[in-house]
Amino acid sequence: MHVGRKSCWRQLQASFFRLLCLIPTGFPVRSVDMQRATDNITIRQGDTAIIRCYVDDKVSKVAWLNRSNIIFAGEDKWSLDPRVGLVTKGQLEYSLRIQKVDVYDEGSYTCSIQTKQQPKTSQVYLIVQVPATIYKVSEDIIVNEGSNVTLSCLASGRPDPLITWRLLNPSAEPLDGEEYLDIIGIMRNQAGRYECKASNDVATPDVKYVNVVVNYPPSIRKTQSSEPPVGRLGTLQCEAAAVPTPEFEWYRDDKRLSNTQGINIQILGGNTILMIANVTEEDYGNYTCVASNRLGAQSASVFLYRPGTGRDINGSACASLSLWLLLASFACLFFKC
Repeated sequence: MHVGRKSCWRQLQASFFRLLCLIPTGFPVRSVDMQRATDNITIRQGDTAIIRCYVDDKVSKVAWLNRSNIIFAGEDKWSLDPRVGLVTKGQLEYSLRIQKVDVYDEGSYTCSIQTKQQPKTSQVYLIVQVPATIYKVSEDIIVNEGSNVTLSCLASGRPDPLITWRLLNPSAEPLDGEEYLDIIGIMRNQAGRYECKASNDVATPDVKYVNVVVNYPPSIRKTQSSEPPVGRLGTLQCEAAAVPTPEFEWYRDDKRLSNTQGINIQILGGNTILMIANVTEEDYGNYTCVASNRLGAQSASVFLYRPGTGRDINGSACASLSLWLLLASFACLFFKC
């Protein structure tokens, strides 16, 4: 490595001395202010870079080089790149301007001068940064609960971007994953909108989203029984969660019910209502709500009670029944039954 650097430096010196023979002598006589030279310049892609070189009245010849290529010799432009120009303010500055900087502009730039005593150089390394850009991300997907899921998010930038994931639920906490986010045995509560963010502090982070739908079989979450008097309207309700949205059926014993005279069934999303107009004695009893989709089905009993039969509208034993059972237990103990 050390030998290679010496060889490169000798080549640069040789190019420099050859260049000095070509630089016109009529250029203003100045020398580089070595203490004001910058070692590195960091610039964002697309911006304008000014590479500074300050001189005084002791210089006879001056030039700009990029690696071993001559850009300017004095005020004569050797480069064919229209983006490149000189910044010469008065007699003290001989700076290089590069407009719309791109990654291929990165590298070493040398301000070479000839004084009465010896040649001198001021080297600057141009570092080009590129904002993070996501160029490929997973498409929206639909999976069944329990499946393994891998989401991908590929990004480019200089320096290399950091990729982070979040599920945009109320907590929106960061997830463990970079370019690839692995979800083993996905659950229904992991469905939603996933955010992939790529950032490298060069510009505003790039953000993309992936929507994940998780299918799962129905689960009946709530039922509502009722106890209407004879001749009044009776309503039974059933609520279920499922993806895809469940279909509902109502049964009385083994007979499926449908919209007929006196019976009306309404379904809205994950809710269904069975309405019985003008309730009769024969209508009281047990009804079954069935929720189903292509992944499965679940059923639940819902009751139409006679008023005052000792049960609440949700089908559980009421306080009076519990009290009678408690009294009966004490009586059995008292009489040693």
